Amino acid sequence: MNKQEIIDVTEENCFHVYNRFDVVFEKGEGVTLYDTDGKEYLDFASGIGVMALGYNNKEFNDAIKAQVDKLYHTSNLYYHPSLANASKALCKVSGMDKAFFTNSGAEAVEGAIKTAKKYAYNKSGHNGYGIVAMESSFHGRTVGALSVTGTESYRNPFYPLMDKVTFAKFNDYASVEAAVDDDTCAIIIEPVQGEGGVTPAKKEFLEDVRKICDSKDILLIFDEIQCGMCRTGNVYAYMGYDVKPDILLTAKALGGGLPIGAFLVTDKVAKSSLTPGDHGTTYGGNPLCCAAVEASIDIMNKNNVLENVNELTPYLESKLDDIVATCDKAMSHRGKGFMQGVVLDESIKAGDVVKECLSRGLVVLSAGGNVLRLLPPLVISKADIDKAIDTIIDVLS
Repeated sequence: MNKQEIIDVTEENCFHVYNRFDVVFEKGEGVTLYDTDGKEYLDFASGIGVMALGYNNKEFNDAIKAQVDKLYHTSNLYYHPSLANASKALCKVSGMDKAFFTNSGAEAVEGAIKTAKKYAYNKSGHNGYGIVAMESSFHGRTVGALSVTGTESYRNPFYPLMDKVTFAKFNDYASVEAAVDDDTCAIIIEPVQGEGGVTPAKKEFLEDVRKICDSKDILLIFDEIQCGMCRTGNVYAYMGYDVKPDILLTAKALGGGLPIGAFLVTDKVAKSSLTPGDHGTTYGGNPLCCAAVEASIDIMNKNNVLENVNELTPYLESKLDDIVATCDKAMSHRGKGFMQGVVLDESIKAGDVVKECLSRGLVVLSAGGNVLRLLPPLVISKADIDKAIDTIIDVLS
């Protein structure tokens, strides 16, 4: 099929819930995507933070191919080597104690919510506990995840959602303190809000939230689905704040492009929450996706991916300074590591900038609050940064 035929067949047969760009990507190599016309695109979106290792990484591909020839499903009624290896590797790099593998980030959020509710139930013997979430947050599209997502326009068509969710202001501890009551079982926070506008948490904010959780035996959930896996200059962003959660959510880059997520808990939570029969999944933790987790973590370690992020972040931020200094439409920039946002003037829409960049061979994203969002693969070079920034300046000018 040619490009238009692919688009037409997709539109005819797929439920129209995505407004896709008029591009058909066919293959990728390194940090470059190629469409069906052979045009090259520098990828500074990485599949919304998924393709941390870039495309067609031979070592990753070989690991997946080897597992396909062995086994790719058994169900969670049985053990398999990939689950043992992936769980050990993930617990080690995350600093957490126990892992539950899911198929997606949204499912990890759902599992975290159930874990927190069961923890509170075991503690008191009654249910009806609520959660404090943040305004401008994004945690997913399923009912539970949507219930704690802090954008009213996302939630409004789907009420009634999960009850007893209270929204506090991000980076405003007083509003969190006011939202907490005797029936609060958890507080859920993105250390760096992604969809909400690429806004990092303040260290003192997370420290204060940790203190109130400790004093009231409330579980602190960090959603690192987008900001985890080395993206912000630490393996997980919480490590840069020195504030450890009780439950950690991860997905996106975790599987190197394969669909897998996880929620991880401390031993304290594991011993006092979910038990057999409380939670489960058919595909979560399957041998193929677990092999992807093991390969992703191994390659990141061996190829000094985290070191590349930390080495090039100052350079990337200096180039973002150039955008703000050069372009009247760019008001400021913010972010951590390779998760950055350029705040645009209200006279121009981030979506229009994304579209124009795409036409010039640069893939970028938008985020809430009229922000141009950059989530490049973690293996980019200075030359890639130069090319991307030059294109953005050209578009904004």
